Amino acid sequence: MSAPTFAPARPAPAAGPPTAAGLADRVARVAAVAAEHLERTDRDASFPLEALEEMRRSGLLGLLVPESHGGLGGSTDDVVTAGIALGRADMSVAMIFVMHCQQVAAVVRYGNQRLRDELLPEIAGGRMYLASVTTEAGKGGHLLSSESALAAREGELLLDRFAPIVTGGEYADGFLVTMQSPPPSSPNQVSLVYAHRDQLTVERSGDWQPLGMRASHSVALRLTGTVPAHQVVGEHGAFRTIVTTVFGPMAHLGWSACWLGTAAGALSRVVKLLRSPQSRGRVDLDSELLLTRLSRARQRIDTVHALLDRARQVVATADDLSVPRVQLLLNALKITAADECYRAVDDLVDAAGMRHGYLKDSPTRLEHSLRDLRSAALNYSNDRLHLVDGKLALLDAEVRLA
Repeated sequence: MSAPTFAPARPAPAAGPPTAAGLADRVARVAAVAAEHLERTDRDASFPLEALEEMRRSGLLGLLVPESHGGLGGSTDDVVTAGIALGRADMSVAMIFVMHCQQVAAVVRYGNQRLRDELLPEIAGGRMYLASVTTEAGKGGHLLSSESALAAREGELLLDRFAPIVTGGEYADGFLVTMQSPPPSSPNQVSLVYAHRDQLTVERSGDWQPLGMRASHSVALRLTGTVPAHQVVGEHGAFRTIVTTVFGPMAHLGWSACWLGTAAGALSRVVKLLRSPQSRGRVDLDSELLLTRLSRARQRIDTVHALLDRARQVVATADDLSVPRVQLLLNALKITAADECYRAVDDLVDAAGMRHGYLKDSPTRLEHSLRDLRSAALNYSNDRLHLVDGKLALLDAEVRLA
């Protein structure tokens, strides 16, 4: 399929880096729309199109796009802040947003000038939602290898790629795709390629009926098509560098923010219910069991928040993100956030009991939060990260802390 003709770059007037209030307002608008449609998108496992449209209108899709290309010129800290806030409303929407930001960050840092000039104004203008195509049958979400070979021919790249999970893929305007570098020589020589939807034939395979994260609509897709050679992001075969400097840190910071927001939102709703007039006289606020469960949930949430804040600082200031102590910290963040946020909500289920902890129609939404957070340990498996961390720990006999 031939390459689309991009419209001349006409960046929207630069708004400047978002102020805390300005970012909060944009995020609050998206969160309100997500909350309005939450019951339906979870029930039907349907993609939150209304929330995505508000991300487009609000300019939030362009959060990480530099001002020079019409974006907000935001930072990784802004992504974390937005992820926490959106996670309080709908974890699926939060994850959709931070994963889009991960893709944008890769283009901003490693895209060549031509690709940035073509693509970034489209993102800033709300016309481009990016999906990630990194999963592969037989290897799951392992990022640093690929069995699908990318072919090069006369200034073009030929894609034929099946992915068992592509979050929001049916609704994406463009994709960042990992494939074995041309000419194919090793599964570990991986390239990252941008493909516009109009350059591809996109075929869905199967259905999406998961336990939680139902609105993420992470269906299996087959992508076939041809893209210009300049749409490779970074150097061919150098995807490992992108993983170390952008994909890995952005994933672990962004995901953890979403999970933290979901757990914090759950605790907030439980505490408000316990303190509400309708609970007066019906709930023993001096119950040792209740107080202990609340304490443990809050402890878990504060622990994740502290680790997230430390990891955020290290990513912002470290000269080399590939050293073992930094990689161990980032992996510890992901593992800890996945475990502790889920356990915090599980504690709250015990605290709230059958009516408000277990049933779908409770205003605490604990049942929904618990289902969503069960995916956290599986979203790039904690077990896989522990194996990586064991090897990294052997490289740091002095136990240098990040």
